[in-house]
Amino acid sequence: MELKGFGMKELLLAAIKSESESRDVYLHLAEKVENGFLADRLRFIADEEEKHKDYVESIYKMQLQEEIPELPDESPVPLPEVKIDKPTVAASEVMMQAMEAELAASDFYSSLSLMFNDKEIRMTLDYLAKMEMGHYKLLEIEKEYLESQEDYDIEWEMMHVGP
Repeated sequence: MELKGFGMKELLLAAIKSESESRDVYLHLAEKVENGFLADRLRFIADEEEKHKDYVESIYKMQLQEEIPELPDESPVPLPEVKIDKPTVAASEVMMQAMEAELAASDFYSSLSLMFNDKEIRMTLDYLAKMEMGHYKLLEIEKEYLESQEDYDIEWEMMHVGP
Protein backbone atom coordinates (compact mmCIF):
# COMPACT_ATOMS: atom_id res chain seq x y z
CA MET A 1 0.00 0.00 0.00
CA GLU A 2 1.37 3.40 -0.94
CA LEU A 3 1.44 5.62 2.15
CA LYS A 4 3.93 8.32 1.15
CA GLY A 5 1.23 10.94 0.53
CA PHE A 6 0.01 10.80 4.12
CA GLY A 7 1.39 12.28 7.32
CA MET A 8 2.21 10.13 10.33
CA LYS A 9 -0.67 11.66 12.31
CA GLU A 10 -3.17 10.82 9.55
CA LEU A 11 -1.89 7.26 9.27
CA LEU A 12 -1.97 6.53 12.97
CA LEU A 13 -5.43 8.06 13.41
CA ALA A 14 -6.67 6.00 10.45
CA ALA A 15 -5.29 2.85 12.08
CA ILE A 16 -6.90 3.68 15.43
CA LYS A 17 -10.23 4.39 13.73
CA SER A 18 -10.04 1.20 11.67
CA GLU A 19 -9.25 -1.00 14.68
CA SER A 20 -12.02 0.58 16.73
CA GLU A 21 -14.60 0.14 13.97
CA SER A 22 -13.47 -3.44 13.31
CA ARG A 23 -13.90 -4.27 16.98
CA ASP A 24 -17.44 -2.89 16.92
CA VAL A 25 -18.34 -4.88 13.79
CA TYR A 26 -17.07 -8.15 15.25
CA LEU A 27 -18.95 -7.59 18.51
CA HIS A 28 -22.11 -6.75 16.56
CA LEU A 29 -21.75 -9.91 14.49
CA ALA A 30 -21.08 -12.01 17.59
CA GLU A 31 -24.44 -10.87 18.99
CA LYS A 32 -26.27 -11.76 15.78
CA VAL A 33 -24.94 -15.22 14.94
CA GLU A 34 -26.56 -18.30 16.44
CA ASN A 35 -23.45 -20.51 16.33
CA GLY A 36 -21.74 -20.25 19.75
CA PHE A 37 -18.32 -21.24 18.40
CA LEU A 38 -18.47 -18.54 15.73
CA ALA A 39 -19.63 -15.96 18.29
CA ASP A 40 -16.63 -16.85 20.49
CA ARG A 41 -14.24 -16.50 17.54
CA LEU A 42 -15.72 -13.12 16.62
CA ARG A 43 -15.37 -11.89 20.22
CA PHE A 44 -11.77 -13.15 20.19
CA ILE A 45 -11.00 -11.15 17.05
CA ALA A 46 -12.77 -8.12 18.57
CA ASP A 47 -10.51 -8.38 21.63
CA GLU A 48 -7.44 -8.55 19.40
CA GLU A 49 -8.58 -5.49 17.45
CA GLU A 50 -8.91 -3.62 20.77
CA LYS A 51 -5.32 -4.57 21.65
CA HIS A 52 -4.14 -3.41 18.21
CA LYS A 53 -5.90 -0.07 18.78
CA ASP A 54 -4.23 0.30 22.19
CA TYR A 55 -0.82 -0.39 20.68
CA VAL A 56 -1.30 2.09 17.82
CA GLU A 57 -2.49 4.69 20.35
CA SER A 58 0.74 4.16 22.30
CA ILE A 59 2.78 4.71 19.12
CA TYR A 60 0.77 7.87 18.42
CA LYS A 61 1.44 9.30 21.88
CA MET A 62 5.11 8.34 21.79
CA GLN A 63 5.80 9.63 18.27
CA LEU A 64 3.64 12.77 18.27
CA GLN A 65 3.87 13.64 21.96
CA GLU A 66 0.16 14.50 22.19
CA GLU A 67 -3.10 12.98 23.29
CA ILE A 68 -5.35 11.21 20.81
CA PRO A 69 -7.77 13.73 19.31
CA GLU A 70 -11.34 12.92 18.35
CA LEU A 71 -11.19 10.50 15.45
CA PRO A 72 -12.26 11.88 12.06
CA ASP A 73 -15.59 10.81 10.59
CA GLU A 74 -13.88 9.97 7.31
CA SER A 75 -10.38 8.59 7.03
CA PRO A 76 -8.15 10.06 4.33
CA VAL A 77 -6.34 6.71 4.12
CA PRO A 78 -8.17 4.33 1.76
CA LEU A 79 -8.94 1.44 4.10
CA PRO A 80 -12.10 -0.56 3.37
CA GLU A 81 -14.93 -0.28 5.87
CA VAL A 82 -17.35 -3.00 6.84
CA LYS A 83 -20.87 -1.69 6.40
CA ILE A 84 -23.98 -3.24 7.82
CA ASP A 85 -26.37 -0.84 6.17
CA LYS A 86 -29.42 -3.06 5.82
CA PRO A 87 -31.67 -4.36 8.61
CA THR A 88 -31.13 -7.91 7.36
CA VAL A 89 -27.87 -8.83 5.75
CA ALA A 90 -26.34 -12.27 5.36
CA ALA A 91 -23.57 -12.85 7.89
CA SER A 92 -21.43 -14.31 5.09
CA GLU A 93 -21.71 -11.00 3.22
CA VAL A 94 -20.44 -9.10 6.26
CA MET A 95 -17.68 -11.69 6.67
CA MET A 96 -16.57 -11.08 3.07
CA GLN A 97 -16.32 -7.36 3.75
CA ALA A 98 -14.43 -8.08 6.97
CA MET A 99 -12.02 -10.34 5.07
CA GLU A 100 -11.29 -7.54 2.59
CA ALA A 101 -10.72 -5.14 5.49
CA GLU A 102 -8.33 -7.60 7.17
CA LEU A 103 -6.31 -7.99 3.96
CA ALA A 104 -6.08 -4.22 3.62
CA ALA A 105 -5.10 -3.87 7.28
CA SER A 106 -2.33 -6.43 6.82
CA ASP A 107 -0.98 -4.54 3.82
CA PHE A 108 -1.37 -1.22 5.66
CA TYR A 109 0.63 -2.37 8.71
CA SER A 110 3.36 -3.87 6.53
CA SER A 111 3.69 -0.56 4.70
CA LEU A 112 3.44 1.51 7.87
CA SER A 113 6.24 -0.46 9.51
CA LEU A 114 8.63 0.73 6.80
CA MET A 115 8.10 4.31 7.92
CA PHE A 116 9.71 3.72 11.32
CA ASN A 117 13.40 3.52 12.18
CA ASP A 118 12.69 2.05 15.61
CA LYS A 119 13.27 -1.70 15.27
CA GLU A 120 10.77 -2.65 17.99
CA ILE A 121 7.96 -0.62 16.40
CA ARG A 122 8.76 -2.06 12.96
CA MET A 123 8.73 -5.62 14.26
CA THR A 124 5.48 -5.10 16.16
CA LEU A 125 3.74 -3.53 13.16
CA ASP A 126 4.92 -6.43 11.01
CA TYR A 127 3.51 -8.77 13.65
CA LEU A 128 0.17 -6.91 13.53
CA ALA A 129 0.20 -7.38 9.75
CA LYS A 130 0.57 -11.13 10.26
CA MET A 131 -2.18 -11.16 12.88
CA GLU A 132 -4.53 -9.38 10.48
CA MET A 133 -3.76 -12.05 7.88
CA GLY A 134 -4.57 -14.68 10.51
CA HIS A 135 -7.92 -12.97 11.07
CA TYR A 136 -8.49 -13.11 7.31
CA LYS A 137 -7.90 -16.86 7.23
CA LEU A 138 -10.13 -17.49 10.24
CA LEU A 139 -12.91 -15.41 8.69
CA GLU A 140 -12.50 -17.25 5.39
CA ILE A 141 -13.17 -20.58 7.10
CA GLU A 142 -16.14 -19.22 8.99
CA LYS A 143 -17.58 -17.55 5.86
CA GLU A 144 -17.50 -20.86 4.01
CA TYR A 145 -19.35 -22.49 6.88
CA LEU A 146 -21.94 -19.69 6.98
CA GLU A 147 -22.49 -19.92 3.24
CA SER A 148 -23.16 -23.64 3.50
CA GLN A 149 -25.72 -23.00 6.23
CA GLU A 150 -27.33 -20.14 4.30
CA ASP A 151 -27.57 -22.35 1.22
CA TYR A 152 -29.12 -25.11 3.32
CA ASP A 153 -31.78 -22.76 4.67
CA ILE A 154 -32.61 -21.48 1.20
CA GLU A 155 -32.59 -24.74 -0.74
CA TRP A 156 -34.17 -27.03 1.86
CA GLU A 157 -36.63 -24.65 3.44
CA MET A 158 -39.38 -27.25 3.95
CA MET A 159 -37.06 -30.13 4.78
CA HIS A 160 -38.35 -30.67 8.33
CA VAL A 161 -42.04 -30.27 7.57
CA GLY A 162 -44.00 -33.45 8.23
CA PRO A 163 -46.48 -35.14 5.83
